[in-house]
Amino acid sequence: MLKKTFMRQYWRIQQSQTLISMGFWITTLTLLMWPYVSWRFESEQQMLAIPMTYWGLGAIAISVLFVVLIIGWVYDVFLGLWREHLTVVQERNPFTTYKVNAPFGMLLAQTNTILRKLSEDDEDIIRHCDFVDRWLEWNSEQEIWARTMSSWKEIVGEEDPYLFHLSPEAREKLDAAAKEMQDF
Repeated sequence: MLKKTFMRQYWRIQQSQTLISMGFWITTLTLLMWPYVSWRFESEQQMLAIPMTYWGLGAIAISVLFVVLIIGWVYDVFLGLWREHLTVVQERNPFTTYKVNAPFGMLLAQTNTILRKLSEDDEDIIRHCDFVDRWLEWNSEQEIWARTMSSWKEIVGEEDPYLFHLSPEAREKLDAAAKEMQDF
């Protein structure tokens, strides 16, 4: 419970970081530029009952905001680097390339079993089903499957789940790994 509360607060900080950063950008750059342009805004003069100093600071702040938004727009529309960034993120995510989490693995195993039974005479389909079985067996050796199995055993009970698609050896290994798992 404490971990979840901490992560929620951390997420809130991250979400507000964009606005806070923009405020810091504007403030910092405005105050850095002010000494170079302050001579143009004499403090004795006023416009609409507001000293020219504040008009100058406001103009610099709006200019900084405008420049940052223009850079963001160019980055998004013309350069589109975020698309490549997302592609790299997807390529580096093992669960979009070669790993399967346990709940999806169970669904894949069920579909694979149905496909195998419906196409018993088709060698290509059987070859594909054999590949999926080997892939799921390999995935069952990964830590995330042991962690999932440990959680399932705690939530559902001792005998569940029975992963029919795994060999007896793979089920025993997964059971042993789940028993050794430290749930936090």
